Amino acid sequence: MLKQRIITALILLPLMLGMLFYASDALWALFAGLIALLALWEYGRMCGFTSAQNHRYLAFTALFGVVAYAGGWQLPPIAWLAVLVFWLVGMPLWLVKKWPLSPDWKGYSIGWLLMVPFWFALVGLRPSAEEATSLLAIMGLVWIADIFAYFSGRAFGKHKLAPAISPGKSWEGAVGGAVCVMLYMALVWRAGWLSFDVSWYGAILIGLVLTVVSVCGDLLESWLKRAAGIKDSSNLLPGHGGVFDRTDSLIAVLSVYAAIRVLFG
Repeated sequence: MLKQRIITALILLPLMLGMLFYASDALWALFAGLIALLALWEYGRMCGFTSAQNHRYLAFTALFGVVAYAGGWQLPPIAWLAVLVFWLVGMPLWLVKKWPLSPDWKGYSIGWLLMVPFWFALVGLRPSAEEATSLLAIMGLVWIADIFAYFSGRAFGKHKLAPAISPGKSWEGAVGGAVCVMLYMALVWRAGWLSFDVSWYGAILIGLVLTVVSVCGDLLESWLKRAAGIKDSSNLLPGHGGVFDRTDSLIAVLSVYAAIRVLFG
């Protein structure tokens, strides 16, 4: 398992960085769309869609993405406000209530609410290869939060964060991750890697909000898998599970960051 994880990571990381910094705008949009569609396919399986339902769902979503990119469409502020409300209010409530998914209009709507803003964020936060550093910096926040939460939890974890959903997470780990993100965001702000003007205090505050969102995004995907009775969203990435497994926190963080940028930047 460890060997598989390492081999997969050694393939995916250079691919991701290469696309991020060297792909044309259209190729990046296509690559980002592929990531979002694969995660949406896995979501549909967890939601209980039949193969025919999932195929139509993905086809319609892909068509929308092509038309949106060709037409230069952007999500309006009201849509980004809905994204912000979902992740900051609706998603924590979902975790508390533990609502199941169902293969109906609600299942379709939630899938789009998860993946469509994620795709728009990936494209919009990387307007060109020369401006990819800002997007990488926010992705780095997710990795910093995850890595330091893991080690803080291993060293100090005593109080479970959400034992019914993800028994391995602890409050001590979450706090450790948040502290490291605060330091990281101070460095990001000083380096000028944020994509809009914000004060030092604002950068730290955004970092804390995104840390909470990152943890909750991970917990939400864990709950969806638990409700569906599966361990991984798929087996597309040997040793790592599925695309949704690897992007759950990124989906939440990039969507919320893009919404903050549009609404307050």
